Amino acid sequence: MKELGLISKLPINRFTDFGAYLALSDGGEVLLPKGYLKGEENIGDEVEVFVYTDSEDRPVAVTDRPKALLDEFAVLECKEVTKFGAFMDWGLLKDLFVPNSEIAKPMTPGQKYLVRVCIDYKTDRLIGVSKYREFIYPAPKDYEPGNACEGLIFEKTELGYKVLLEDRYEGLIYANEVFQPLEIGERRKLWVKKRRDDGKIDLQLLPTGREKYEEGAEKILQILEEKGFLPLHDKSDPEEIKSLLGMSKKHFKQCIGQLYKAREIVIREDGISLSRD
Repeated sequence: MKELGLISKLPINRFTDFGAYLALSDGGEVLLPKGYLKGEENIGDEVEVFVYTDSEDRPVAVTDRPKALLDEFAVLECKEVTKFGAFMDWGLLKDLFVPNSEIAKPMTPGQKYLVRVCIDYKTDRLIGVSKYREFIYPAPKDYEPGNACEGLIFEKTELGYKVLLEDRYEGLIYANEVFQPLEIGERRKLWVKKRRDDGKIDLQLLPTGREKYEEGAEKILQILEEKGFLPLHDKSDPEEIKSLLGMSKKHFKQCIGQLYKAREIVIREDGISLSRD
C-alpha cells in the first residue's frame, strides 16, 4: 500500500455505519472512521487523510496529521516503556511504537528523543527508529562558514546541542557558546561556523562579524523601547547579562559599544537607556 505513512487525497467509495471507505491506488479500500467525517461528504468526494495502522494492525485513515510522516524525523516524547519497546507521542490517537531493536539508548517516559518513522517490512506497519546515525550523511561542501540554515535541536550532551539539518545532516552547537535557553525539539535559524572533515557541521546561534553585533544591538534597543532602562553596564556580572539578554558579556559590551558610537544609548554608572531619554 503506497499510501501507508503518507498524506493522501483519497475519494470516498461508500459509506457504512462505521464511517466511509476510501479508495486506495491499488484497488483496495481503507476506513475513515465516522468521527473524522463532517457529515457533508458525498460519494466521490476526495478527503485528505493520513493512513496508518490501528491497534490491531489494520489500515485506517484519519484526518489528523502526525508530527512526522514516513521517512521523516521528529523529536517525540516517550509516553511509555515496556519490555518490548517504547511508545512515543506523535500526535495521533495510537502512539508510535519503537521496538527494542530500534532503540539507540534506554528511553525514559517524559523525555524527548529523535525518532524516524519507518516501515517494518516484516509486519507492514509503521514503527519508530531512534538509531538515527544510519540515516545521516556527510554534509555537502556548500555548508560554508557564515551560511544560514534551519536546524532541529534534538539532544543535549556534554559537548553541546546536537542538531539535525535537512533531515540528513548532523550539526553541533557547542555548550560554551550557548547564552540563551534552547529546547529539545525546537526548530530555529542557525549559522554555519565550520564544516568538519567528517562532514558534520559546527553551528552557532548568531551570525558572524558585524551582522552579529547588529542583531544583538537590535535586541537591546527593543528591550529599551519596552522598558526604558536596562540595569546592565560593562562591570555587570556575566551571569546577570546572560539571564537578562541571553548573550555573553563580551557580546554585550560589543553591542553597547556599537550603540554608543551610533548615539543610540546613554551609558550610566547603573545601566543604559535610550539617548533621547
